[in-house]
Amino acid sequence: MISAKEALQRLKEGNARFVEKLNDDSTTTLPNKKPTLVEEQSPFAIILGCSDARVPAELVFDQGLGDLFVIRIAGNIVAPSGIGSVEFAALSFGTPLVVVLGHSNCGAVKATVDALSGNSKIPTSNLHSIVKRVRPAVETLLATDLKDNPHELIHQAVRANVRSSVEHLSSGSSTLEQLISDGKLMVVGAEYSLETGEVDFFYEDYWERMRNLDE
Repeated sequence: MISAKEALQRLKEGNARFVEKLNDDSTTTLPNKKPTLVEEQSPFAIILGCSDARVPAELVFDQGLGDLFVIRIAGNIVAPSGIGSVEFAALSFGTPLVVVLGHSNCGAVKATVDALSGNSKIPTSNLHSIVKRVRPAVETLLATDLKDNPHELIHQAVRANVRSSVEHLSSGSSTLEQLISDGKLMVVGAEYSLETGEVDFFYEDYWERMRNLDE
């Protein structure tokens, strides 16, 4: 199994190829890789991403079947089932990297901002459970000058929500904490741009900073 840093570099290179294809007018379709995977799988990265239909992880990172273990939920929030899914992949396959993948103009983040601003109501209790998990990341931003700049507010809220999910995964499961402590797992945060197709890995050092604080 490759290392977490090698896995991260592989995703970055794959995304660069994806962006290159997007900008190549002569390319009409993306490669369709179909390896034979029946008895086993060995994904090199776990992606906790948003359910948004515009952000398919395999295409965004230019990977084939069996390469990624993808968990998708609105707002890329961390719920018990999501933690369990990450634990399953990390323990069963030895997958060394988790990427929390948010994206620009996230609907779940926007809905949370609108609800907290009093501009809309959450129509169902199940949707409210998503907003409830996004809320802590958004709430503090609404108390700043960002409230007067809606575009930048959403941008910063998307990133704050990704950071919150990274921290929750990194410190909310004794199993994942142990794997991280043993150097067998790394959790990073990233944002996919709907406008350019680029992924910005902007939150890679959380666990290292936590270790430094302990020291």
